[in-house]
Amino acid sequence: MPLPGQVSPPEISLSEVAPSQISGASAVAVPVVHDASGPVLGPGAAELLDEVDLDVFGLLEHHRHTGKAGEVACCPVLGSDLDVALFVGVGDQTPTDLRRAAAALARSTRGTGRLATSLAALCDDEGLRAVVEGLVLGSFGFHRCSEGPASQPVAEVVLASVSGAEKRNDELVRSMAISRAGWVARELALTPSNEKSPAWMSKRAEQIATSAGLQIRVWDEKQLAEDGFGGLVGVGMASATPPRLIRLDYTPAQRGTTGHVVLVGKGITFDTGGLSLKPAEAMMNMKRDMTGGGVVLAVMEALGSVGCPVGVTGLVPCAENAVGAQALRPGDVLTHYNGRTSEVTNTDAEGRLVLADAMAYAVAEIEPDALVDVATLTGAMKVALGQHTGGFFANDDGLAGVLRCAAASAGEPLWRMPLVADYEECLESKVADADNAGAGPGAITAALFLQHFAGSVPWAHLDIASVGDSPVDSGEWTSGATGFGARALLHWLERPDPLAGIAR
Repeated sequence: MPLPGQVSPPEISLSEVAPSQISGASAVAVPVVHDASGPVLGPGAAELLDEVDLDVFGLLEHHRHTGKAGEVACCPVLGSDLDVALFVGVGDQTPTDLRRAAAALARSTRGTGRLATSLAALCDDEGLRAVVEGLVLGSFGFHRCSEGPASQPVAEVVLASVSGAEKRNDELVRSMAISRAGWVARELALTPSNEKSPAWMSKRAEQIATSAGLQIRVWDEKQLAEDGFGGLVGVGMASATPPRLIRLDYTPAQRGTTGHVVLVGKGITFDTGGLSLKPAEAMMNMKRDMTGGGVVLAVMEALGSVGCPVGVTGLVPCAENAVGAQALRPGDVLTHYNGRTSEVTNTDAEGRLVLADAMAYAVAEIEPDALVDVATLTGAMKVALGQHTGGFFANDDGLAGVLRCAAASAGEPLWRMPLVADYEECLESKVADADNAGAGPGAITAALFLQHFAGSVPWAHLDIASVGDSPVDSGEWTSGATGFGARALLHWLERPDPLAGIAR
């Protein structure tokens, strides 16, 4: 459910009827296929042109429309119940092209009550999902304006001219669940930190647990200290809003295969850098430093809808990395859940400290078949990969393979980075088991730090600092938080056997 005052994603349905024949539609959109000989009109165009007098190819030429994915030509319609006809480029109709086309259509039809489109008419299930993801995520908006948002997304979309529409409703439901997970992850990341404390995150998790039928446990600051979560307590102890650890458990209604997965998401609700203070300009987006935690909460909410066949536990260690009299100091030594110690040489390298506790707990108490953590962890990843590809590390080739494949199908590309053992020396400390911010290649040393808390469990670390934010609207990404990782993880966990090929 949307946060108070927020916009809602469009409702989407399927129909076998041509888009121009959908009752109550104020906008109709048909696809334009890119072709070497010129743009080719797709399904639904003939029926539309039977009803409206329109020089389509003249319109396309005027707009220099070639059928490239995401190109949109709009034309007002006079003397008809329709307000506007749109012609949307779908390129070569790959899932990526369809996702971009649908996102562009969503942006072009903001404020529309009912849109009918034949974008999904020729799609298989993979293409249908891409269209739904583009429509939902391209519609995303966030505000805290007293008078409401400047514009609302299209309220309803009918995917028309879809053969066997009724039989494909199950795939539509799964696609909507995955798309909404991306939406929820963005909402959580963009909520301002004067609202979004660790306690607030816990309450949102309780709402998700109720709506999705999950079990929940939350540790407060006293319970965390008693149970030995030294990293999480240390990072959060300077804040007026104390730390929390959230645990959500999903059990499939009909278990299709055996096994258990643990997801861990970094939940730093605001990051000042602590006493190793960030410069002012670097703090502006630090309300989003819990993006990994938001991704995990969003994924947990959607597992039942996508039919995940294995048990899944989501762990979100939440803390505000604040400045104050109680603040963690450079030179302090923390003891993690598994007894391993960390010397804190930089309080701005706090994410790995809270992830370490949650990972150690997962290995000791849950003994999962696979462990995946998600975090906006290092600026070094953005330097390495830019802002269109996420990085990940893995200690198991099978897990790495399935994650990379799922990420590609979800349109959230991940590039595997090396766990170079030679850089272990960068973690050496004279007084503790490890230095939390040793020299060397930042993304790799952070991953090596975390690897010690994975034990012998197949583990992957998704460093999404490079892709957690988009500077501009681009495809299904809107300017701001991307919610990157939610779709990739769900594309993996919906598989008949997500653990196939992983060394267990």
